[in-house]
Amino acid sequence: MLTMAHDTSAPTGQLIDTFRTIVGDAHVLTDPGATLAFRRGFRFGQGRALAVVRPGTLVEQWRVLQACVKAGVIVIMQAANTGLTGGSTPDGDKYDRDVVIVNSMRMRTIHLIGGGKQVVCLPGATLDQLEGMLQPLGREPHSVIGSSCIGASVFGGVSNNSGGALVRRGPAYTDMALYAQVDAAGDLHLVNHLGIDLGTDAEDILARAEQGAFPDASINWNAGRGHDDDYARHVRDIDADTPARYNADLRRLHEGSGCAGHLGLFAVRLDTFEAEKNPVVFYIGTNQTDVLEDVRRHVLGAFSELPIAGEYLHRDAFNIAEKYGKDTFLVIRMLGTRRLPALFAMKARFDRLFDRMGFMPSHFTDRFMQFMSHFFPNHLPRRMRDYRDRFAHHLMLKVSASGAQEARDFLNSHFAQHEGEFFECTPDEGAKAFLHRFAAAGAAVRYRAVHPRTTEDIVALDVALRSNDREWFEVLPEEIDREIIVKLYYGHFLCHVMHQDYVVRKGNDCMDLEHRMLPLLDRRGARYPAEHNFGHLYAAPDDVRAHYQQLDPCNCFNPGIGQATKRRNWVAESV
Repeated sequence: MLTMAHDTSAPTGQLIDTFRTIVGDAHVLTDPGATLAFRRGFRFGQGRALAVVRPGTLVEQWRVLQACVKAGVIVIMQAANTGLTGGSTPDGDKYDRDVVIVNSMRMRTIHLIGGGKQVVCLPGATLDQLEGMLQPLGREPHSVIGSSCIGASVFGGVSNNSGGALVRRGPAYTDMALYAQVDAAGDLHLVNHLGIDLGTDAEDILARAEQGAFPDASINWNAGRGHDDDYARHVRDIDADTPARYNADLRRLHEGSGCAGHLGLFAVRLDTFEAEKNPVVFYIGTNQTDVLEDVRRHVLGAFSELPIAGEYLHRDAFNIAEKYGKDTFLVIRMLGTRRLPALFAMKARFDRLFDRMGFMPSHFTDRFMQFMSHFFPNHLPRRMRDYRDRFAHHLMLKVSASGAQEARDFLNSHFAQHEGEFFECTPDEGAKAFLHRFAAAGAAVRYRAVHPRTTEDIVALDVALRSNDREWFEVLPEEIDREIIVKLYYGHFLCHVMHQDYVVRKGNDCMDLEHRMLPLLDRRGARYPAEHNFGHLYAAPDDVRAHYQQLDPCNCFNPGIGQATKRRNWVAESV
């Protein structure tokens, strides 16, 4: 552990000059227009910042953090800024110190170790980049087709315990990280828990981590876990009175994993996974929720081999995604997922340009893309559309080739006795089914953009239901339901993680509506958020706040997460 003492005497102008000396003038942004893209969240959140600093090396990032700690400013560590709860941007202007955003996207290096069985990722590495590196090796990262498609970073997933659709892997997790931490005295330390011997001098350690200077003898293969290797067992506990995975689960909070930005991460070491060959997808439809729950309980409780994924889609979400997610579906089909992050970035640039013009209609790019989607033919397989017309509840069950016969035999037996049907997808149908489910995740946002006169906004909840909860489908009270235009229910069904998007009618208070919904979830024993982390939207429970305080006792890294105090040393804010 290497230490640097603090000194809060540096004036603002001197601090900006120090940043420019470290990273160069072009990578220090102070103009509000130039910093807006970094200060505004992907879906939620915006606030003030003294500067945005974009280091290009780990040594530069260390020196920037040294300068920030010496000056006593708040540091917000930011990667791709694709989070949904505002956790990687400032939140308003009620901070007791200046805020500096340290954006890491210039450092996109990934090192393969152990023949690609593990990776060491630096701060700007993205999931789609990692997926592309592993594909020729027949391996995969923790997450595929999800956050990767919008350019999300590896660090974002680890820092936020992000989940995903893959049943056997659980939340993103590692015991092994290289990070900076500020202690209670305000001193900055570099901590190397990567399980790789990189020396003793801080800048030497960081330079070697960046270069990938990892001789075989320097790597400790017993240093810790590179993923949550207990989750495959844990998710099978279908009688547990608690959710399988959720962001407040202290068992999955360790140093960089689940730190929510309260550490300055430099590198993480993660496991990779052998890619499945020739998986089989079964498409299931029913009008009875208990039929699907029986499927879930048998699959988790009795199958000899866990499925790869089990994704739920309600008919209303199917319909909205069919219309308002069509262009996303078609772009991925035509160009693949690797082009999507660049397209999202280009769309964001056009959005900022049109916003500055003033005379362009709001959400112009969304409206234009929605208009263009009408000129393309129907993109979904006939059998899926037929099931949409006949069934309210849809489940896509993906299994390995070796587990296909067990799944086939069970489904034939189950639906010989219960309401509903299933069909075995062709490879093309299976790919389209899962892609349609992915498109549902952004459909509510597009709906809002296209219908500003009737839509107030979206309330988006990320909910972990109890493993033993048979009454998993939500029924809202009439006084809440009438304020909503459409409800989109979709999620990772085998894990009982549901994404619930509510398009709210014009004139209603979305925050008030959400506050009336949350007690309903509390009474059901649900936990939230399930996998998007607290950000500035959700209140973290006391034990999670205590964990953040232990990581960051001076509250100088990303204060305010989980609606905690933003003040130095966790001093309570006055009411």
